[in-house]
Amino acid sequence: MSGITRKGIRYLSSLVLIIIINFTLPRLMPGDPVKNLIGEDVYVSENVMEELRAELGLDRPLYEQFASFLSDLLHLDLGYSYHLHAPVAEILLDRLGWTLLFVGISVLIGAFLGSLFGALAGWRPEKRMSRFTGLAFIVLSCTPPYFLALLSLYLFSFRLGLFPSKGFYDVLEIGSILHHLFLPVCVMSVFSASRNYLVMRGSVIQEKEQLYALYARAKGLNDIGILFRHIIKNASLPIITLLALDFGFLFSGALFIEIIFSLNGMGTLIYGAIMGKDYPLLQGAFLVIALTALLANMLADLFYSLIDPRVRRPT
Repeated sequence: MSGITRKGIRYLSSLVLIIIINFTLPRLMPGDPVKNLIGEDVYVSENVMEELRAELGLDRPLYEQFASFLSDLLHLDLGYSYHLHAPVAEILLDRLGWTLLFVGISVLIGAFLGSLFGALAGWRPEKRMSRFTGLAFIVLSCTPPYFLALLSLYLFSFRLGLFPSKGFYDVLEIGSILHHLFLPVCVMSVFSASRNYLVMRGSVIQEKEQLYALYARAKGLNDIGILFRHIIKNASLPIITLLALDFGFLFSGALFIEIIFSLNGMGTLIYGAIMGKDYPLLQGAFLVIALTALLANMLADLFYSLIDPRVRRPT
């Protein structure tokens, strides 16, 4: 069996598992979506409740609901939100763009800063500055993103008043958007950079002991040339894997930060859907996030084979 076939089977199995979990998880939550929809203060007879359940398809056995869910997915239909009264696909398209912008910028900044500082620290680990940055990034990587978000919100927004405390913008202009996104992007970038820094530092320490680095030095290359022309390319392989994993991880971390900064993205949408037991919206949101993480892993596999010829070599 070729490597491409094995990878195809692996991704297909992951997709099937994702779909099953997406359907199952919302239904494992306690509570009745129909009662949430009506409200606690409203009295409705049991007959009306049953009619509503039948209308939403919740009175059918689970296997029938799952078959209907699969059929809708095959027709690219994510369903209709109970609470927002709109197609789920339209709601997700409206919110996903902001979250992707927020997470995408953070991943890129975190990858660049973490790789650069990690490479410099790994090249000269005995320097005092390398030890200091190493300690700082270890502390940051161990701190939950939501705690960093709360700390920065209190300090820079409430105490110093330098940045707005909520929303994506006051007026729909690039300056207002950048001003509002500065703190959330900084928090996510710092967290992402700390993880990349630690991986890159260890990888550079390992790679600089290889024979090709000694050969490059024997050819007369200076330290900067050896590090940035030879070592970084090989040392960046674990970073590609980490970026793919980070994309899903940062996406979930971004949900909490969106709630803290009151950003109207996927985080607040999922929070509202969980509180309202909005099954179609939850299924659609979780599915989009899981597929985004799966796509990031596929791209990481592709980049890996392009950068490292050993991956392309048949076993």
